[in-house]
Amino acid sequence: MGEKLSQAATNPSPKHKSKELKNGKANGNGVHYTRHETKYEHIYPQLPEQKSLFITYILWLFGGFFGAHHLYLHRDRHAFVWWCTLGGYFGIGWLFEIFKIPEYVRDANEDPRFIAEFIHKLRTQTKPEFSTIRFLGQIIMSYLFGQLVMIAVPEDVLFGFDWRFLLWTVPFFSALGVWIVGNIGREKGVFWHCLLAAYAIYPLRYFVYDETYWFTGMVFGSALAFEQFSKKWRREAPKRHGPVKRTIIFTTCIMLYLSVWSAYFIFNGKITDSEGDEVPVHEAIKNFLKSPWWTDLKQTFEETWRFAKHHGWYETWKQIIDSIDIDGEQNAYKVLGVNPTSTQSEITRAWRKLSLEFHPDKVKDVKLQRAAQEKFMEIQQAYEVISKIKSKRRSRNKKDGSQDEKIEL
Repeated sequence: MGEKLSQAATNPSPKHKSKELKNGKANGNGVHYTRHETKYEHIYPQLPEQKSLFITYILWLFGGFFGAHHLYLHRDRHAFVWWCTLGGYFGIGWLFEIFKIPEYVRDANEDPRFIAEFIHKLRTQTKPEFSTIRFLGQIIMSYLFGQLVMIAVPEDVLFGFDWRFLLWTVPFFSALGVWIVGNIGREKGVFWHCLLAAYAIYPLRYFVYDETYWFTGMVFGSALAFEQFSKKWRREAPKRHGPVKRTIIFTTCIMLYLSVWSAYFIFNGKITDSEGDEVPVHEAIKNFLKSPWWTDLKQTFEETWRFAKHHGWYETWKQIIDSIDIDGEQNAYKVLGVNPTSTQSEITRAWRKLSLEFHPDKVKDVKLQRAAQEKFMEIQQAYEVISKIKSKRRSRNKKDGSQDEKIEL
């Protein structure tokens, strides 16, 4: 639609009625709305880029859990809610949308019939009627945001500072969840009503120690405040921003949401070690950065970078392939206790010695026979790996030598 549906649009005065009849279109009830004329026709309204119902259903089917179909229809807030809740509370909302998608497409296309019905609602309803689905969505998002912030605030003193004062942001994010859902589609509302309600109820936590009661009261109070005082019609079509701006805004929101989850995992998450003891994740990360494994890995990266600067990335890639031992040659040398410069006779001698030493028939203890069997098989496999690799190299060298002789002739 593109233009604000003012009072003149819903109740045209006699002065402007003839002009609207000329530039507008009427439905069966005589409701008129104005639109810009196209350069091809004088009577058909100028419509936005038309969205396909078929494509919308395809995106709903294969990317609906993350709001792909809503992004296609320029319903970015709806897509963000679906992304955070995995398809509207683990797919429940996603499944229900199979019947709502045609209406969403007509809304995105500003279908004349949809616009006429919407204007009729504007004339007959001073504010949007109560929607159980939207209200439950506000409750879910409010509860999700509030609980997420509560568990993300560090429980312990970190960096010599107590961060629990950040718990006072819980009402803000709880109200934010209400406001986001309340501003989806053709409805909107201001933020401060639900925000004041959330902060008014939040202090109950100091008197009612059971989180179930005070938190639920805060969530419902915020949603009811939005329903009662904030909610109203969105009389103008939602602005359609360019793909770059939409991508930046949507990606930023997703990154902020994931960063709060990361804060919870790092500051309050715990890892169970091999002895069954729980270690905070932030301490585990600190210990990991001091561990010999990380020190060796860091040194390996530094040496790789220095090697690449002097020899180039192609030679570096060859070194990396050799170092990760994809053919098992280095491990085979290690099992037999030899090195790559050992002769074939030395390798065979080491293989025979180890085969006799770890032969399962020489082990009388039944409990140790299985370990001896595995070690014996490992020795045989190591010898086979080295033998095959050396055989291939000899064949390749002979082939290269014969080619060189032909070239000399």
